[in-house]
Amino acid sequence: MKKLCIFCGARPNFIKVAPIIRVIDRLSEGNNPHQVSYSLVYAGSENDPTLEDQLFDNLSIRRPDVYLGVECENLNELTGQVMSKFEKYLQENPSDVVIVVDDLASTMAAAIVTKKQAITLAHIAAGTRSFDITMPKEINRLVIDGLSDILFTAGFSNNSIANKEGAELSKVYMVGNILIDNIRYDRERIEGMRLSDIDELAGLPLKEGNYLVFTLNRKALLADQDNLERMLHVLSETAGDTPIIAPLRDSAVQVIMALSLKKNIKLHNLHIVKPLGYLEFAYLTAQAKGIITDSGNVAEEATFNGVPCITLNSYTEHIETVKVGSNVLVGEDPELLRSALTDMVAGTWKKCGVPERWDGRSAERVIQILLERQ
Repeated sequence: MKKLCIFCGARPNFIKVAPIIRVIDRLSEGNNPHQVSYSLVYAGSENDPTLEDQLFDNLSIRRPDVYLGVECENLNELTGQVMSKFEKYLQENPSDVVIVVDDLASTMAAAIVTKKQAITLAHIAAGTRSFDITMPKEINRLVIDGLSDILFTAGFSNNSIANKEGAELSKVYMVGNILIDNIRYDRERIEGMRLSDIDELAGLPLKEGNYLVFTLNRKALLADQDNLERMLHVLSETAGDTPIIAPLRDSAVQVIMALSLKKNIKLHNLHIVKPLGYLEFAYLTAQAKGIITDSGNVAEEATFNGVPCITLNSYTEHIETVKVGSNVLVGEDPELLRSALTDMVAGTWKKCGVPERWDGRSAERVIQILLERQ
C-alpha cells in the first residue's frame, strides 16, 4: 500500500486537496481497497476559527488527522516551527509521498523537511509564477518546485515555466485545475440552491444574474488607502443600480468602513456581508452578473462558470483565465477598473471558454500517476 501524507498550511489548501481525498476514499471502498492510504496534516491548531465544520461537510472530507499547532505571524518563525514539528511527524509516521499545495511559507517548510527525509515530494498547482522576486510567495514557489519530484500543473503555461526552469519532462504532469473538481462534484448541491437559502443575504434586493460580487483580501490593496478610496468610488459609481455583494473578512471591513466615514464615500449599492460557507459562496458567484476580486481562485472558478471577472492584480498564476476564460486584469488602476466594469454592467463582455483539462477529473489523474510511479 502506498502511504500519502497530505499537508495543508491554511484554509484554501483544504479546498484543493479535497478532490484527492475523495478519490482515495472512493478507492478504499472499491474492489482493491489496499492501494493507497493517507493522513491529513494541518500546520495550524485545532481551534483555528477559519476551519469551521461546515467547510469539511461541504467538501465531503474529514477534519485533519494531525494538527501541528503552529500559530505565529512572523513568516520566518512560522517556517522554523513547521519544519521542526513536521520533521518529528514524518519520523514517527513513515510516508511514501508528501503532497503539498500552492505557495505558503508553511508549504515551503514542509517541502524542505520532506526532501531532507528522502521522501517523494509532489506539488499541486506547480509552475505558477508572478516573476516578481520581491514577493515572498514567489520565493516559496521557486523552492517548492525546485525540490519537487513530481509537479502537477493546471495548464500549458505552468508546464512551460517548469520546463524552462530545468524540471525534467518526466517530472511534470498537466492534470488540469483541481479547483474545478469541487464544482463538478458539488454541481447538484449548488444548482439546487437559491439566494433565499443564504441567511446572510436575507432582505437584500437580489435576483440571479443581476448583482455583482466583490471580494478583497490583498494586503497591498488594503494598505494603499488613497488608491482604494478611488477604486471604491469607481466601483460604486460605475455599477449604478446594480447591487454589489461583498462577503468580506473583518480586516477588509474595518478598512472600508473607516474610509467611508473619513472620506464620506457614498457606497449606496455596496452590501457588506459576513464570509459565506463554501457552497454558499460557490452559488453566489456562479449566479452573478460579474465578479470583482483580488483572488486567483475566485477568478479560476469564474472562468469555469463563464462569469465575467475583473481581477484587481497585474498578474495571474493561470494566464488561461485571461487568454481563454472570462478574466480581465486591471491591476490597481481605477480607470482600468472603470472601463472593464462598464463593459461588465452593460453586458458587452468578451467571449470566453474553458481551458483544456479543466474538466473535474484532475484528482483522478493525480492519484493514477502517484500509483503508477515507483
